[in-house]
Amino acid sequence: MSFLSLGLAPELATAASLQAWLAPTPIQSAVVPLVLRGADVRACAQTGSGKTGAFALPLLQRWQEQGERVLVLVPTRELAMQVADTFVQLASALSRKPKVRAVYGGASVNAQMQDLRGVVDVLVATPGRLLDLIGKNAVRAATFSTLVLDEADRLLDLGFSAELAAILDLLPAHRQSLLFSATFPPAVNLLAQGLLREPACIEIASAPETRPQIRQRAINVDTARRTALLLQLLADAGDARALVFAASKQGCEQLARELSAAGAPAAPFHGELSQGRRNQVLDGFKAGKLRVLVATDLAGRGIDIDGLPLVVNYDLPRSPVDYTHRIGRTARAGLSGTAISLIGTGCEAHFRLIENRLSMRVPREQIAGFEPVAVPLAVANTGGVKGARMSKKDKLRAAAAAAAESDDPGNGQ
Repeated sequence: MSFLSLGLAPELATAASLQAWLAPTPIQSAVVPLVLRGADVRACAQTGSGKTGAFALPLLQRWQEQGERVLVLVPTRELAMQVADTFVQLASALSRKPKVRAVYGGASVNAQMQDLRGVVDVLVATPGRLLDLIGKNAVRAATFSTLVLDEADRLLDLGFSAELAAILDLLPAHRQSLLFSATFPPAVNLLAQGLLREPACIEIASAPETRPQIRQRAINVDTARRTALLLQLLADAGDARALVFAASKQGCEQLARELSAAGAPAAPFHGELSQGRRNQVLDGFKAGKLRVLVATDLAGRGIDIDGLPLVVNYDLPRSPVDYTHRIGRTARAGLSGTAISLIGTGCEAHFRLIENRLSMRVPREQIAGFEPVAVPLAVANTGGVKGARMSKKDKLRAAAAAAAESDDPGNGQ
């Protein structure tokens, strides 16, 4: 199957080839013809499946042929920039170029207002900043004829439900709506019911042929020796870059300092960094100037890092969904990768819970010289990896999980 066979114009098929997309992915094959026909779509697609191209390519064609203006709502700044960049790159092959803009918190609202002057054909936004700009009359929601919700489960998990409701009330009643989500817990299903009209439902995430080739490892180690073991694992990996997940901003900062001091150039990446610094760190890591990126779950979704071979859970994620998205940063675009979880003292039961929810088993390992001395606790720490006392967010997550008897969600704008 080719992009032309999906009904795309030759220019957009060329644009796909310029991105080194040799053939449509399963999600693209299923979604592109539906979007071209103007249908509403409810799609379940894992990270790295090509879903941005699945909606960007046909929406660019609808803009070119019918002037359809597009609003894409995403949960994080990084994803906003990434999705906007994909639209720009794909539109480079068109004779007439759309005006594409990304707006998000953490950047100057006045600068974004200036940038939005005139007609914007494709606007990619985080919900809070979009409402700010609507309130300042810099954006008129009623002018968008197509809405895309990307990472819908993440949008709801971050507490954007009220903002989404406010935005939906301002959009035209007659529009095309596309909803993409990696998981469909009850809250996302409820959103889909209120948002979509007779949608085509696409399920790609569970297809065996689309699963990434990730080698998962779980290593038992005393909590105090995790950093020493991580350095050994990095040494064993040669010059390979690694994305390491920590539980908190402070943990990221401290671990990045320790790794850098030990000869493994590292930088922290979390939501309290300025947008400029986040861009600088991410660009440096993608370019290979940094060996290790130490991140919170901010990097768990929506960040595409080509050829990333190694992901390490220095701290375990709070939920199974976060685990899936963390390890999904490796083995993208048909490549293979390795995901290592360090099972510190007292964390065995929590990792077992993640395994149970995901219906998997990862054999435990011990590394010579790093065999654990402390006895693992048999009772899970219900507050996740940050401590025994549950935060308000954790309590909400736990309540939602208990009500749904399904997977939990994750973190950050």
